[in-house]
Amino acid sequence: MMGETAGDHPDRGARREVKPDVFAVVMATGIVSIAAADHGYRLLSDGLMVIAAAALPVLIVAVIRAWPRLDLGDPDTVSALFTYVAACAVVAARLSEHRVLPWVLAAMALQGWLSLAPAEVRTVRRHIGDLRARGSWELAAVATSGLAIVSASLQLLFCAALFWVLGIAVYLFMTGLIVVRVRRGAALNQLAHPDLWILMGGIAIATLAGDHLHAMLPAGPFADGVRAVTIATWVTATAWIVPLTVVAIRCRIALGWPAVFPLGMYSSATYAMSVETGWRWLADVSALFLWIALAAWVVVALASARRGTLSVG
Repeated sequence: MMGETAGDHPDRGARREVKPDVFAVVMATGIVSIAAADHGYRLLSDGLMVIAAAALPVLIVAVIRAWPRLDLGDPDTVSALFTYVAACAVVAARLSEHRVLPWVLAAMALQGWLSLAPAEVRTVRRHIGDLRARGSWELAAVATSGLAIVSASLQLLFCAALFWVLGIAVYLFMTGLIVVRVRRGAALNQLAHPDLWILMGGIAIATLAGDHLHAMLPAGPFADGVRAVTIATWVTATAWIVPLTVVAIRCRIALGWPAVFPLGMYSSATYAMSVETGWRWLADVSALFLWIALAAWVVVALASARRGTLSVG
């Protein structure tokens, strides 16, 4: 799903096949742009956002043309399509200072989410016993938390709270399925794909959503609860870094856009935590992950250009 399989034909047409998770390119570029803006690198941030904003409509057209060939009965395909929702949400969040564009992108993201959510429920329920859960299944949680961030940016408090809670719930459910798969004997190399990093990115984006939500709330028990959960999600995201790094090295997992996005998201989430808690050292951690994410972005972009493919693997 996230890359070429053994059955992929290495001809020019196969390399140019559009995969349903292709919007991860926009997700990764957009979040690195946001992380760069956090640290005041405006020129870098603007350049990356131009790339993300220009790529989004091009990829929408490409996926529409490829739509008849997509298997919407496959949970991997449906999960991958949530990259569209997340991409719209990330670009909307980055362009939140504009009046009209965030609303248009938020509407696009919501329409995509409402269309995909029922299909996600059906396909996951149908295949829940197949032990196929993998990192890309967390994309539903990423997209849902992304809607929480956009809702908060647009001052839609109820929607922000609803999607934040729902995003965490979806993340916990999908993570549970992956844990069950591992406990029932799945070999490590069966999970060794770039999308494994979404286990970290899926909870890091919940941290950023929680921070946006907390900023909207008046002081009180609910705000305190949101803050506590937000700190817990950041701790969880941090805890994922070492084991995922070990697995990536041990299994020689190649970098891909699904790995770049979590790195950029962790940078932005950590920066938000530094502001929230007043712990200045977290800003240094955030800056470190910004440069790691940017380096990964350059590596993956060059590899994708060399292959001449719209696939994100």
